[in-house]
Amino acid sequence: MFSENPTRRIAGGLLQARTGKVTPSCHQPALLGRRTLLGAIAACGRTISSSAQSIIFADEWRSFKSRFLSADGRIIDNQNGGVSHSEGQGWGMLFALTAQDQASFDLISNWTSRVLRRPTDSLHAWRYVPDGRPTVPDLNNAVDGDMFIAAALARAGRSWGRPDYLQAAAAIGRDILRLLQRKAGPFMVLLPGIEGFESGDAITINPSYYAFPMMTELAKLASARQWERLQRDSRSLLERGRFGRWSLPPDWLRIGTTDQALSPAPGWPARFSYDAIRVPLWWSWQKLPVGSVIQSVQQFWSAFPRAAVPAWVDLKTNEPAPYAASSGMTAVMRLTRMVTGGAEQTMPPTVANATNYYDAALILLAHIAEREIRLN
Repeated sequence: MFSENPTRRIAGGLLQARTGKVTPSCHQPALLGRRTLLGAIAACGRTISSSAQSIIFADEWRSFKSRFLSADGRIIDNQNGGVSHSEGQGWGMLFALTAQDQASFDLISNWTSRVLRRPTDSLHAWRYVPDGRPTVPDLNNAVDGDMFIAAALARAGRSWGRPDYLQAAAAIGRDILRLLQRKAGPFMVLLPGIEGFESGDAITINPSYYAFPMMTELAKLASARQWERLQRDSRSLLERGRFGRWSLPPDWLRIGTTDQALSPAPGWPARFSYDAIRVPLWWSWQKLPVGSVIQSVQQFWSAFPRAAVPAWVDLKTNEPAPYAASSGMTAVMRLTRMVTGGAEQTMPPTVANATNYYDAALILLAHIAEREIRLN
């Protein structure tokens, strides 16, 4: 399927697992991906429906872990052959912390460190294949996974008085900056992984890997100015790097290193899809000013009946997906509408609504974001 060039093979492995294939049945997609200042926080709080507040996160977490957490501490991606990703491990740690489930947090954290930790730095291999020989066939990392692992450790360290967690989080944050930070024209960017995303004339990034709330957590530990610049530059890239009829961010973005030209990255479908859906999630969670990025996303959503928003749109042909957005995507749409002042009275999706790990994770992430927006 992929070139035998070693760099391309590494990138190809990431591509294969994070895009997958669409199943033709029942309009249910297989996962393609590893998946204004807020009007005012008080006004935002008024739009949160009583049905949203009635959802107990601990119950949602119990539902999630009963389906997707193995006995030894790995989060199972049931749509991709039962593999595990560093992304899922970091999310699982954050979910357990939010539910104040320290036993599960330690179980997930210990497995992650024992199995996925790279031997030469503090980062983590991006994928575990239970039937593989070896089970960790590729030591390349995924920067979003590392950010969530580090941020969950940082939050847990402060919440539970664990300086060892804070030290581990700081070490991951330092290695992210040391190994993944690059200059691309006027922008400072983060590579999606150490290998496979640089060529002589371009750098490829994934806009959805810029998890702003987690970057803010890491900035509290060290190198605040570097993290702040990465956030500023990534927001500028998101403003500029949008395409198609609705001017949407792509799942993968190519940055020309000499001409700074931006385009959907070759090698991936040119879509606003299962990766890019996280852009409005992180943007809303961080309480960033509503600008052209979020306005464009909402215009796309508003072009379709609420129950029939397509799961993705091709940014070259403007053709939408032939099936509707999943329950996880619906959770992100609901959160985004809420924080931009919309009266959102729909019942939020629950983990029980999700058929797969990724949708269930997006639902829990949206729950946490809503909770933190309401409390802060």
